[in-house]
Amino acid sequence: MKQTGTWNEAQGLDAIGLKNLGSVHWNLSEPELYEEAIRRDEAKIAAGGALVAYTGQHTGRSPNDKYVVCDALTENSVWWDNNKKFTPEQFALLHDDFIKHAEGMDLFVQDLEGGADPRYSLPARVVTEYAWHSLFIRHMLRRPERAALRHYVPDMTIIDLPSFKADPARHGCRSETIIACDFSRKIVLIGGSSYAGEMKKSVFTMLNFLLPAQGVMPMHCSANVGDAGDVAVFFGLSGTGKTTLSADPTRTLLGDDEHGWSEDGVFNFEGGCYAKTIRLSREAEPEIYATTERFGSVLENVPLDPVTRVPDFDDGSLTENTRVAYPLHYIPNASPTGRAGQPKNIIMLTADAFGVMPPIAKLTPDQAMYHFLSGYTAKVAGTEKGVTEPQATFSTCFGAPFMPRHPAEYGALLKRLIAEHGVDCWLVNTGWTGGAYGVGRRMPIKVTRRLLSAALDGSLKTATFYRDRYFGFEVPTAVAGIEPHVLYPVKTWADKLGFERQAAKLVEMFVKNFEKFERHVDGAVRDAAPQLRSAAE
Repeated sequence: MKQTGTWNEAQGLDAIGLKNLGSVHWNLSEPELYEEAIRRDEAKIAAGGALVAYTGQHTGRSPNDKYVVCDALTENSVWWDNNKKFTPEQFALLHDDFIKHAEGMDLFVQDLEGGADPRYSLPARVVTEYAWHSLFIRHMLRRPERAALRHYVPDMTIIDLPSFKADPARHGCRSETIIACDFSRKIVLIGGSSYAGEMKKSVFTMLNFLLPAQGVMPMHCSANVGDAGDVAVFFGLSGTGKTTLSADPTRTLLGDDEHGWSEDGVFNFEGGCYAKTIRLSREAEPEIYATTERFGSVLENVPLDPVTRVPDFDDGSLTENTRVAYPLHYIPNASPTGRAGQPKNIIMLTADAFGVMPPIAKLTPDQAMYHFLSGYTAKVAGTEKGVTEPQATFSTCFGAPFMPRHPAEYGALLKRLIAEHGVDCWLVNTGWTGGAYGVGRRMPIKVTRRLLSAALDGSLKTATFYRDRYFGFEVPTAVAGIEPHVLYPVKTWADKLGFERQAAKLVEMFVKNFEKFERHVDGAVRDAAPQLRSAAE
């Protein structure tokens, strides 16, 4: 078997059973992986130098095809209402079939780390069938110094073989696509999907299981820090502006998607960013746009002009979930350490397509826990097949597919940390104003940035607030540089009765969704629920 690159020869792939391989490429660099991806006809090169790959039928994650092994470790610690059970015997059979499928293949290996804090770092070895997948995950996780690779010992292993097709009858799964996680052995098997995001979310899922037991809060969030050391954490589901808003030229970026919060402060899990590019604008998001024109970046499912090879970020014909993956240092003001102190502000982002939420609101700790457990945003018409009007989406902890433990465990940990460190919490609506999607307009990003600046610099704390009639949180009555009526959602609607109906409808959705959490939280959190208060109140 031919092996190239740099690796610890005492920790080869035979440790996890991989054998009789064609060749193994260890820890190849960006130029080497470009050459392999092009030679193997896996990708193209765009004008500007980015590598462009297409993932076929899977242009996003496959949460319905994800399974967790139920054993002595996980039986009473995993939230089985949200995670599909896999027996140890099923995983063993699947693992054996993966090993057999890989025989004769040329494979790529990256020895990486999840977590910038060495106390909680997870050494993760990622074995891929595709060279471009190896480049992608090399960006996404943290890269040890090359000299350290000679002594690298993995604690977690991912095997990603898109050409492997699971057999539902044989493997006890739903389809030919499978993501199987064994938390005891710390092995993840990914088959039947070329979507690269499955790999990075598998590391996040593993950390989400391991860290709470150590008193560390894993978070699906972006984070940045100001010159005074003031850390801001941005929770939000895909499309709410997590990456965009954290890429602030006046603040240092810690990371755009996954972090831990320990007694020492906030630390990034990753070494790169995975930003959405649909309708990406050079003017609105210059730092992210610039990464799409750099050698090393990976564009995923972005259509190219067939002649010029210029990416068309307005073209969503393949998917609305077009992406760019790049190392963190491609952002000029990114933190080289990925670590900072305790948060001063937490921002919970929602893209409210109903047009009901105010652009910013102050949350009490109980309200923060309520909205964290709710994890609200909304899908808009056209982004998914069959979605013809706004649909509420509740993804608990702003990342339900990656949460192995019960949400109340993460929520209680978050509430304790907020109280211990006196963190200010804000809800920010990056969605619609003046009407629901199709009638109103998207909240201007300049308005959102101005309101966030006021929250982060502390000036918003001294503002006058009114109590929102439906959600009970505090909303500023005026902010310098913002048209006053924007802060009162009903005033932006021409159809006032229509607003009342939409607001009542959304309140009802919140209440119904939270029913499953009520017995897991205290009375103060239950009382933080939205309700139909009288107009006089």
